Amino acid sequence: MADNVTSLFRSTAAHSPSMAALTREGGDGAGPVDFCIPCNPYFPTPAMFEEMAARLRDIVTYYPSSADTITAELCTLLQLPPQAVAMGNGSTELITWIDHLLVRESLAIPVPTFGRWTDQPMETGKRVDMFPLQESSGFALDLAAYAEFIRARGTRVAVVCNPNNPDGGFLHRHALVQFMDAMADLDLIVVDESFLEFADAEAEPSVVQEAMLRPNVIVLRSLGKNFGLHGIRFGYLVANPALAGRVRSMLPKWNLNSFAEHVVFMLRDHGGEYAQSLQQVRRDRLDMASQLSALPGLTVYPSQGNFLFVRLPVGAEGTVVRDRLLTEHRILVRECGNKIGSSSRFLRLVVRPQVDVRRLVSGLEQVLYGTRRGAAVPEPGAATGYSSGTAAVDRLVGATNGAGVLGLAAQAMSAPAPVPSPVPAASNGSGVPLPAAAQTYPQPVAAPAPAPIPAPAPPHIPTPTPAPLPQPVAAPVPPMAPAAAMPGPTPPGVPARGGLTAAQVRGTNGLTPAPATGWPNAGAWPAAAG
Repeated sequence: MADNVTSLFRSTAAHSPSMAALTREGGDGAGPVDFCIPCNPYFPTPAMFEEMAARLRDIVTYYPSSADTITAELCTLLQLPPQAVAMGNGSTELITWIDHLLVRESLAIPVPTFGRWTDQPMETGKRVDMFPLQESSGFALDLAAYAEFIRARGTRVAVVCNPNNPDGGFLHRHALVQFMDAMADLDLIVVDESFLEFADAEAEPSVVQEAMLRPNVIVLRSLGKNFGLHGIRFGYLVANPALAGRVRSMLPKWNLNSFAEHVVFMLRDHGGEYAQSLQQVRRDRLDMASQLSALPGLTVYPSQGNFLFVRLPVGAEGTVVRDRLLTEHRILVRECGNKIGSSSRFLRLVVRPQVDVRRLVSGLEQVLYGTRRGAAVPEPGAATGYSSGTAAVDRLVGATNGAGVLGLAAQAMSAPAPVPSPVPAASNGSGVPLPAAAQTYPQPVAAPAPAPIPAPAPPHIPTPTPAPLPQPVAAPVPPMAPAAAMPGPTPPGVPARGGLTAAQVRGTNGLTPAPATGWPNAGAWPAAAG
């Protein structure tokens, strides 16, 4: 691996270089151990890969069937009506069409989250109302507070990711149904369930069935993440037939490739292996959270995804940790400094088999502590400034003097208002102009926090006060009650060892978790609403 590894991250249009680019840079024909891309490591099985390899010539030589044919087969497996489904070349294609067709003026999204939900609408000139998730609450989304925020802003489209990316926060089905009832007058509600099949906090967490019955709800689902095949690029959405048909009518006839077709038609014989792979990821998540929590100063947040969101110890800077793990240990991690609502103090680490986790933990020990295992040492080098690779993110960060969303939240933390109040479009409250399409309005808080750190350093959050995760929204009786004021961000440096209950590690927000679920019939394919 070349010494100038940071240049690979600065030059990419994505958050991280592709595995192909990293493999070429390594020079030995092998890529790093991938803790960056959230992909199921147990599926497809080796036998399935061998079958695909044997068919490779036919797969890449001939046109695929139409998208309707491939979608019909997928719907047979998932027990969904084809009229309610639109299948795309990855979830990002569907997000793009949702934005173009169904988002007229404004969209609300909790942050941090999947970057396309913030960037895509901004790139087409929409107003994006970003609702900052609070570290003091373990980044859990308070749906009642979110609903109040949407009302105060007059937002017309709301997005909820369940589980959320990058933190893995989970919302129970009854709370989401209550939210949909309360927001029934919006133009659109999108529930992004791209990682839901990795969750085990509830036996039937999906709102797919509700979406098919409502005029303004879309559920987005990923296949590449769940099936371990990001490179194929396929995903789908579920909505009432009129809404799904509107998106489907805009998709090219051959927007799905032959690899996607081959995999979808293979799946009918491999439901049992798929269910087992999900169960193994869930077990690995608990084991990985336990091992990482033992590292001094490292905080692990509750997750129901196939990844863990972690805060680095005091003195450690994410880009330095990322670069050293890659160059010294051949480990690729997702540093979250270029994710709106996060900072370079955070990493997202994908759940992987135990042998890989041991290698990650060993690498982190050497990078974070050196020979001083007992406490975190100062960062091994100065922070490296770089662009996010996404123009909309760079404009937002630049307009706030490098403070980003958390800097904006810190400036407004002393506001006494019980509900969020709009900030004028031309200012962030401190005289710094904001782009019209990139406004962020923080939640009200009880205590003041320090002003943001000037650029180029990532935003710093002050000293810790552990706080329990909030209970989920109560019984589904719309309209929803206004949320109480929430405390400010918890400062960094709280050691995770002994700081998380088993329920919190499982990401259940303190509720009694349901047993880890596979599918009752090991040979059958799981239904989409399972």
